[in-house]
Amino acid sequence: MKAPAGKNKPHAPGADAPNLIMGASGAVGVWLLAIAAIIMAMITIGGLTRLTGSGLSITQWDLVMGAIPPLNDAQWADAFAKYRLIPQFRVENAGMTLEGFKGIFWWEWTHRFLGRFLGVAFAVPFVWFAWKGTIRRAQWPRFVVLFLLGALQGLIGWWMVQSGLEVRVSVSQYRLAIHLGTALLLLVAILWIALEYLRPFSAAPRPAKRGFVFATLVYVQMLLGALVAGLHAGLVYNTWPDMNGRLLPEGVFFHQPWWINFFENDGLAQFDHRIGAYLVAGFALWLWAMSRRAGEWARITADLVLGITGFQIALGITTLLMQAPETLAALHQVTAATLLCAAVWHAYELRLAVPGTGRSP
Repeated sequence: MKAPAGKNKPHAPGADAPNLIMGASGAVGVWLLAIAAIIMAMITIGGLTRLTGSGLSITQWDLVMGAIPPLNDAQWADAFAKYRLIPQFRVENAGMTLEGFKGIFWWEWTHRFLGRFLGVAFAVPFVWFAWKGTIRRAQWPRFVVLFLLGALQGLIGWWMVQSGLEVRVSVSQYRLAIHLGTALLLLVAILWIALEYLRPFSAAPRPAKRGFVFATLVYVQMLLGALVAGLHAGLVYNTWPDMNGRLLPEGVFFHQPWWINFFENDGLAQFDHRIGAYLVAGFALWLWAMSRRAGEWARITADLVLGITGFQIALGITTLLMQAPETLAALHQVTAATLLCAAVWHAYELRLAVPGTGRSP
């Protein structure tokens, strides 16, 4: 279908355009930012689901009917009976009442419902924008890939839950890290494409290696955080900057083979996460210094990155010293995701920046 004429003519990513695109193409960017906000909400709710031990409360996966929660006493009794069959109930929650079960059920149901809502909120507007020509045909494949990545994320989520239904009392830390990592990839991809629609390149984009390296470092640090969460490693060595008076945790290579300790030794997992935080802090400071002669928005986003990094590290230390209370731990996770978004935005602005001019093209 032919694209609308006039000021609302869509600007494909990379097309000649002013700094901020409004009109039809801008609407695509705003829609994608809304999708990113939903993913951020899912990451937040997912963190709270894990912290409250709610992730195993729904022991079945049904794409359609699973969107409907129990509506009467019989359905609630059935859901609770299924939960009582898994190890988590028998080992950790044997005294739980039906009312207590409802408390953990709603966290997991909300997380899954947001996933279903995300699929609809992505698919329906995409079909509309594609039909109107606002999203050009050449751009359709990558939007389809985004949708499929979201669907894969749902399958990974169920695969993660399955790891805690038969033997374990919690989900596998490996699957938890994969689940979070896939969500973050989806978040980053959607944010980048949104920026392309809102601030398309008016000239050939410039290299931005340092921006991409920093974003990758934050991403890896979040995966290390997922291992810490999966191993409940935030509940050990609750001192800083030492680890209960030591530089290294005890029994660093207790498990065999030695390399598996990086993934299954709670003390070493926490140590790795601490080292990652120091690397992120140092890189953020260097990134800020290197961006002083970049474009205006590159400088602004570098300021944002440095500020969020400082807050996140202070928050992480406080969370550790207080033995990971739910509110602080959840805030720590969502702040990390916010830092990743800021890092991606900064990398994008570096691609736009004209060095030495103090402006963006």
